[in-house]
Amino acid sequence: MRDAAPEPSDLVRSVSRAFRVLEEVGASPAPLTVKAIARRCELNLSTAYHLVRTLTYEGYLTRGDDGHYRLGSSVAMRFHEMLSSLHRPPQAHQVLRHLSALTRRTAYLGRFVSGRIMITDLVEGPDSPYLEDLEVGLDVAAHATVIGKTLLAALPRSRRAEYLAEQGMPRFTARTTVDTDELEAELSGIRAGRAVLEHGQFRDGVSCVGALIRRDCAEDPWWTVVSSTLDDEVPGELVWHTVRAARDLGS
Repeated sequence: MRDAAPEPSDLVRSVSRAFRVLEEVGASPAPLTVKAIARRCELNLSTAYHLVRTLTYEGYLTRGDDGHYRLGSSVAMRFHEMLSSLHRPPQAHQVLRHLSALTRRTAYLGRFVSGRIMITDLVEGPDSPYLEDLEVGLDVAAHATVIGKTLLAALPRSRRAEYLAEQGMPRFTARTTVDTDELEAELSGIRAGRAVLEHGQFRDGVSCVGALIRRDCAEDPWWTVVSSTLDDEVPGELVWHTVRAARDLGS
């Protein structure tokens, strides 16, 4: 989704149109003809042909024998470069995939990136809600989410206070913890490898379970794995599988 920021005065139309073509081809469940691309992107046919030829030459689109287009290998390369910039170890994604497949819930990996608590990977599950504020590459509301609370617990208290002062502690629901002393009491009980539960503090009707992971890596010692569910309570099997995933990632 595009931001609501005003259009820049120096917008390069051809670049903007090329991205629009990639978005439409990527969102389509089936490959598209140039005519279909032109129609969906509201382009005249000659412009669509120029853009498609250029994107195909650069590897961002690939043309099938039937003249239909799909995303090309250059898109995958840029995606993997983005993941590498987040330093996401490849084995972590496999653990998340396994956790999501077993539980049918969305599984998240949270880490510190340049001193910020961020989501660095996720695998969506059909029995979890879509949370637009919890996506790969986004800072999280540390005081209101299991991702944030588990990683906050790994910080020294002075650094934790600085982090919360910088971030703020907005109220998302009636259950959100917005008092620092109350939050400190919650965090004091968090230990690596133990389940941490949250019920409706970030979104009404959404509960999460997570576990802090202590790793043998001085540069990146703390991770957290979290599962979300629509249930008001977290099923016991979801707790068990999430804690087991944390153990796998910490081994």
